[in-house]
Amino acid sequence: MIKKVGFGGGCHWCTEAVFQTIKGVTRVEQGYIAYIDEYIDFSEGVIVHFDTSKVSLEQLIQIHINTHQSTSNHSFRSKYRSAMYWFEKEQKYAFAKAIQTLQSHFENPIITKALPFGAFKASRESIQDYFKKNPDAPFCTRYINPKLEKLQKEYTDWVKE
Repeated sequence: MIKKVGFGGGCHWCTEAVFQTIKGVTRVEQGYIAYIDEYIDFSEGVIVHFDTSKVSLEQLIQIHINTHQSTSNHSFRSKYRSAMYWFEKEQKYAFAKAIQTLQSHFENPIITKALPFGAFKASRESIQDYFKKNPDAPFCTRYINPKLEKLQKEYTDWVKE
């Protein structure tokens, strides 16, 4: 069964590249995600479509929490909100449980918010699939490659060949 979930944390180029490498992920939409109230402003993020028979929501959450600065409340958080956006109520509970479980692996508190999905605006075509189109670009070698190397090392069985 194909489901979808939203993630935001760092640059959407990085987040897109990370999830494009995961087995069971069928599509990654790169763009900007918003909710309401204090999170009404759009923030960089992705919508991940995944096959639940090949990858679990819990695996995707673990990857997300471990591939961006999920414990850092830095000055760019309005542009790079650390969040997971749920489309189904069950996802909200999975987010809470996963954060509670993963917290023991971090010295500082995980600041990642669990928010209901509000709205999405796709990035302009020219920057979608950024890593696939520009793997040798300085941004990619400096920021994306270390994340992909970490995935390959720590989550080998979850990474596409």
